[in-house]
Amino acid sequence: MAIEVKIPSVGESITSGVVSAWHRKSGEFVNEGEALFTLETDKVSTEIVAEKGGLLETKVPEGQEVKIGEVVATIDDSKQPGAKKVPEPKKVEKPQEKKKEESEGKKKEAQPEKKPAVAAGADRGGPESPPPATTLSPAVRRIVEEEKLEPEKIRGTGMDGRLTKADVLASAKSRKSVGGAVSLPETTAPSPTAVQASPDGRFIRKKMSPLRRKIAQQLVMAQQTAAILTTFNECDMSAVQELRRKEQDEFTKKNGVKLGLMSFFIKACVEALKTVPVVNGRIEGDDFIQNNYYDIGVAVGTERGLVVPVVRDADKKSFADLERDIADFARTAREGKLKIQDLQGGTFTITNGGVYGSLFATPILNPPQSGILGMHKIMPRPVAMDGKVEVRPMMYLALSYDHRAIDGKEAVTFLIKVKECIEDPNKLPLDF
Repeated sequence: MAIEVKIPSVGESITSGVVSAWHRKSGEFVNEGEALFTLETDKVSTEIVAEKGGLLETKVPEGQEVKIGEVVATIDDSKQPGAKKVPEPKKVEKPQEKKKEESEGKKKEAQPEKKPAVAAGADRGGPESPPPATTLSPAVRRIVEEEKLEPEKIRGTGMDGRLTKADVLASAKSRKSVGGAVSLPETTAPSPTAVQASPDGRFIRKKMSPLRRKIAQQLVMAQQTAAILTTFNECDMSAVQELRRKEQDEFTKKNGVKLGLMSFFIKACVEALKTVPVVNGRIEGDDFIQNNYYDIGVAVGTERGLVVPVVRDADKKSFADLERDIADFARTAREGKLKIQDLQGGTFTITNGGVYGSLFATPILNPPQSGILGMHKIMPRPVAMDGKVEVRPMMYLALSYDHRAIDGKEAVTFLIKVKECIEDPNKLPLDF
């Protein structure tokens, strides 16, 4: 019986997405729970798995936009795994067997020809034969298919000789170094219909990804609906840098993560939000919603665009908990594995343009929030200290806020509170 593969609901506000990559091709057998394709939406990317095992028949190509509930493939569960798996070793092994038998004599060639096909599949199902679909992870399979690699010729370093992502990437890299032009077109091939070059080659036109379209919509909406104003200050990072230098080894040994800057700024923002609660609220129609919890969004840059995962109940978490959350979010965001719930419900956002070298910028609000703090690059600058000029590690801070809800006095008070907590970390609830 043919089972329809439909686009599932991945969030109440998401109505469509793009089939960015098929992990299994039409006509291949898939197992229950195996990743079929990656669905890219305006918020997250997620892998859709097979609910049943059977023969796959795809209905839409890679790069096509699909609606929630749309049928993108069918799986015929009446087909048995053995029907597709047995012939596979034959194709690889038979030529080798024939060569061996020809050298030994024609008499023995006829007898073992059929049996070895089964035996070879059993005996040589390790590194030498093409790994079965279940032994290749979706990430590894994607690279194998995109780079046109032959997995049976790659030595696996994983458990039981399985191929790891590092194995196939190394193989692809070594092949490119030998024949650079061979695999170059593969990077532009996945969605040829999405890219159009001008006749003179001076520009190309391509579809924006769902995430990039969403970012564009959000930024324009923020500019058009909120009265955004930005106030600036600067803070001396000497005390935080000295504290990190002093406690880093013990903190890392005890907690398994490094003590970074972001945890200090999250804690400082929580203290400032408690001092100026209005910054932790939002406008909703004709009402103002005052939040009494502290879910802090931390902007993370990825190849697909900027995403803002949310650290829940930041006021109740230790420095170590915050650093673990930040590290986990950064990793999952760059791997495209963030869940929709990771991005929802923040009350305030922090963005750090300093990691890219930004010295000074005006961040845009993350709707419907009323405030966002911008961190920047730490630069040694001469400053006046007790009547003397000293060179200190300084950072510019920027607070963009919705002037409809927050007055200038409140915004400045908030930013000064952040500055004071960073310049004197003892004002923070240090727990290390």
